[in-house]
Amino acid sequence: MTWTLHFLGVGAAHAVELGSSSAVLERDGKPMLLIDCGPDTLDRYLAAYGEPPRALYITHTHMDHVGGLERLFFRLWFDERLRGQTKLFLQAGLMPWLQGRVADYPNVLAEGGVNFWEAFRLLPCSRGFWLDGCWFDVFPTRHHMPGTSFGIALAGSFAFTGDTRPVPEMLGRYAGGTEVIAHDCGLVGNPSHTGIDDIEREYPEHLRSRLRLYHYGSVEDGAVLAARGYAIAAAGARIALAAPMPPRADAG
Repeated sequence: MTWTLHFLGVGAAHAVELGSSSAVLERDGKPMLLIDCGPDTLDRYLAAYGEPPRALYITHTHMDHVGGLERLFFRLWFDERLRGQTKLFLQAGLMPWLQGRVADYPNVLAEGGVNFWEAFRLLPCSRGFWLDGCWFDVFPTRHHMPGTSFGIALAGSFAFTGDTRPVPEMLGRYAGGTEVIAHDCGLVGNPSHTGIDDIEREYPEHLRSRLRLYHYGSVEDGAVLAARGYAIAAAGARIALAAPMPPRADAG
């Protein structure tokens, strides 16, 4: 069995040429879980796999990570074979934010009579969730406001931070072995995002060596990060992963 992380887009919110940051966990070449759904993510997903995602995890509710959910709603609702089949996982504390941002507009269809979440199978979680026999850990990250952003990890295989400041204590806990770590990073940090100087100050070498940097600001910025010795993710790239470890005894 082979495992890969397929980056559909790697750009910061303004870097539209790099695509909205999102990735797909693949098992034996088939999509298992889409992480985030920005404005162009659905198009990229359909181009890669030919059908909408069957499972989706949302890290946080900024529009460059959830702006594609309305289009996904229409794609699912108007195909009775797909309606209600896509599992949408998110940390339960994000539910009010996601409801307000994408689901609360009056009459999601002009004709009325439809609730936004009827198109999905909505699955809020806290510590993590099960999918296809695997336990995915969900952990808080640092994205401007506490309790608004949560990363995801599959023990032994990978961690994906979503947008974040450095979180060495979380990665030590959830990706402390040999996992590939997909990490938000630009040239300069700010209250919501990690800069390369933050990486070098906050993370020990055994974590830095496993980073795959994404959510950078331009092709040129990515080249600068690579010139400093870091592996960057490119849109369309697939990164080989180790097989996940068996679920821990304290999994949900």
